[in-house]
Amino acid sequence: MTAPVIHSLREQIREHILEGIISGRWQPGERIVERRIATELEVSQTPVREALRELESLRLIESAPNKGVRVRNLTAADLEESYPVRAGLEAIAAELASPGLAEDCSALEPHVSALYEADRVSDGTAQVRHTVAFHRELVRAAGNSVLLHTWEGLGIEVFTALSIRWLGTQQQSYAEEHEELVAAFKRRDPRIAELVKAHVLGCAPRA
Repeated sequence: MTAPVIHSLREQIREHILEGIISGRWQPGERIVERRIATELEVSQTPVREALRELESLRLIESAPNKGVRVRNLTAADLEESYPVRAGLEAIAAELASPGLAEDCSALEPHVSALYEADRVSDGTAQVRHTVAFHRELVRAAGNSVLLHTWEGLGIEVFTALSIRWLGTQQQSYAEEHEELVAAFKRRDPRIAELVKAHVLGCAPRA
């Protein structure tokens, strides 16, 4: 799979910080020093500040007066709160996307195949990546930029990866369920929104 093209300096910095959080370079509660990142990447502090602001909107970091910026302590409650919201958004997306996906599910099907392969070789990273990619394509198929932006703002892939690392949650790919959703779109199942909502709620990582 071709890596996405990162268009701006701010996005490159954001991805650098994200990778550091996911890899464990910065631990929960640890301070992220804006000046140090700017020096390390040989950039000004302005795009670093912008990148940190984006990560704060994703609830991955938090800032406080006189305390600077720190990595948030992710809790099980953070995950529990996000999944009903995600399920509601994806139910709306399923309704909007159903006419188009009934005709063409080619954006979803490769991820189903990849999930079966990830299960076969026990590749947890690929399970997370293709599960999120499947659902991203479903939301994108709704053709509603506000809906997609709101869904992206939940930071699903990052939160899933961090919950596995920090909270010891277990991720399953539910490849068969994803295959069943594709079949439901193809047969124009009138309950598709309900099916997608139940699927998302059932796929929440558990300790």
